[in-house]
Amino acid sequence: MADDDDDLDDLLDEVEKKFCHNVSVTSPPHEDSTEATTCGKSTDELEKLSVSNVQHAVGSVGDDIDALLEELLEEDYGDSAQLKTKQWCKGREVEKKLSSQSGGRKCCPVFIGGSAVTNGVGTATSQRSCDQLRCISCDFRVLMFDDFEWDSSCDYLFLRNNMPDRQKLRSKLKRRRGLRAYACQCSWFSTLEPADLRDHPQLRWVCGKHQD
Repeated sequence: MADDDDDLDDLLDEVEKKFCHNVSVTSPPHEDSTEATTCGKSTDELEKLSVSNVQHAVGSVGDDIDALLEELLEEDYGDSAQLKTKQWCKGREVEKKLSSQSGGRKCCPVFIGGSAVTNGVGTATSQRSCDQLRCISCDFRVLMFDDFEWDSSCDYLFLRNNMPDRQKLRSKLKRRRGLRAYACQCSWFSTLEPADLRDHPQLRWVCGKHQD
């Protein structure tokens, strides 16, 4: 009977040990679970923080790229605008040059006059002496000599042989204050007062245009 009691006590001890061992064993996993949960939360937070940092970094890089592209575009636009401006200015200069070459004003009517008569574009209200005369017969530019007149010995052959040498032509000129002597290769004329070329049909002289 005593042996049976001892066996029962041993069995109870073994059960208690097993029970206590289970408690001690199962308890830490509970704590581990809590820690795991805490660690899990920390990991999530770290992951969220890392994602946030990455997004912020990507956003910063994106902003830098946008700013760089905008700056490059502005530089390209500025260079393009300057180039267009230069091209426009150059075009205007060429246009102006061509206009000055092909344009100009003509006398209407054409006047000639003495040395006291102002040279320029002649009009019906402004009898200026034309200084851009050209002969349509011999195609020579008309030369002028202020305060001179042609000698009576001047002739067509003399002009043909000496035109347009002004020094040689002076051999047939006489000094006379206020007059002006005109000549091409085929015609010559001296005058004191303004004269309308329409009144002198023998002179085939026309205005060759005055540049502005």
